[in-house]
Amino acid sequence: MNRIGFLGKGAAAVTVWIAAYTINRPLAEWLAYGLFGLAPGGSAGGAVSFFIYDTIKILLLLVFMVYGVAFFRAGLQTERLRARLAGTRRGFGYLLGAGFGAVTPFCSCSSIPLFLGFTTAGIPFGITMSFLITSPMINEIAVILLGGLLGWPFALAYVCTGLLAGIAGGIIMDAAGAERWLKPLLRRNPQLQELRPSCACGTILPTRISLEGRHRFALAETHSIFRRVAPWVVIGVGAGALLHGYVPDEWVVTHLGKGQWWTVPLAVVAGIPLYANVTGIVPILESLLLKGVPAGTALAFCMGTVVVSLPEILMLRQIMRWKLIALFLAVLLVFCTAAGWLFNGLPFAAGTGL
Repeated sequence: MNRIGFLGKGAAAVTVWIAAYTINRPLAEWLAYGLFGLAPGGSAGGAVSFFIYDTIKILLLLVFMVYGVAFFRAGLQTERLRARLAGTRRGFGYLLGAGFGAVTPFCSCSSIPLFLGFTTAGIPFGITMSFLITSPMINEIAVILLGGLLGWPFALAYVCTGLLAGIAGGIIMDAAGAERWLKPLLRRNPQLQELRPSCACGTILPTRISLEGRHRFALAETHSIFRRVAPWVVIGVGAGALLHGYVPDEWVVTHLGKGQWWTVPLAVVAGIPLYANVTGIVPILESLLLKGVPAGTALAFCMGTVVVSLPEILMLRQIMRWKLIALFLAVLLVFCTAAGWLFNGLPFAAGTGL
């Protein structure tokens, strides 16, 4: 295949992907409310629309990101890249991972495809975890909404807290040697130290490779990961859709509005089974504040909801051992709880009753 033909087919594939991603939401709404005849404001309609939209979105992201990262790294010397991010520059690497997470508009499940790509590319594990923690927590739209709703000091403090959580989480993961709890699909083989790319199935390619060869490598990598993760995407989003459509807000307000110290960790734990992105959770934050829930407690609930979710845990189970998932959840629980206590005590948040 010549270069022009390859680029033409690549452009066509990208066009199809963009079209599929663009029509995803109207397609989900048409299927749920038009074809299936479900009520737009009802629990069933919301759950079905959510399931269709998020399943397609995450699968499209999985294919695009894993293929893109694999194609790119097929021409890289990944050991040299790891060396640049490790050692004395590791601290900057944590900041880079957390910062990149802050500018990527992904929910907790949508962050996983890029996490997979980073991990299989050999980026140091703590740096990839910094990304995984920060990515669902911060994006520019949510910051703007928070600034308008609660004031810019609150929004800035939230961004700093999210970045700190990502950096500290990455440091803790590396200090604990948590990479050893990855499943073999993603764990690096210590015997393969050549400056050559290797895919999850064990294939090692020469350093210099043609465009077609890089395509074959990326296709094999995508197929290997997609086949293993995709069924759990469907199961996980299905669970998230049921929670999204049927869990009432009244329970949250009733149990978290008193302001006692223990309501903050309870708020985080209550948020974890739910599933939403940070942009979608801001209106819920406003609703909780209007009903009298303290600012830090409301924020802790929303952080627990967006940073980790039951669908994400189900997906991570396919690439992480339970020890790693438990450590990941413990780190998030501690940081979200600490952030809630901090914001409950901040003077510019104390009077945020809207």
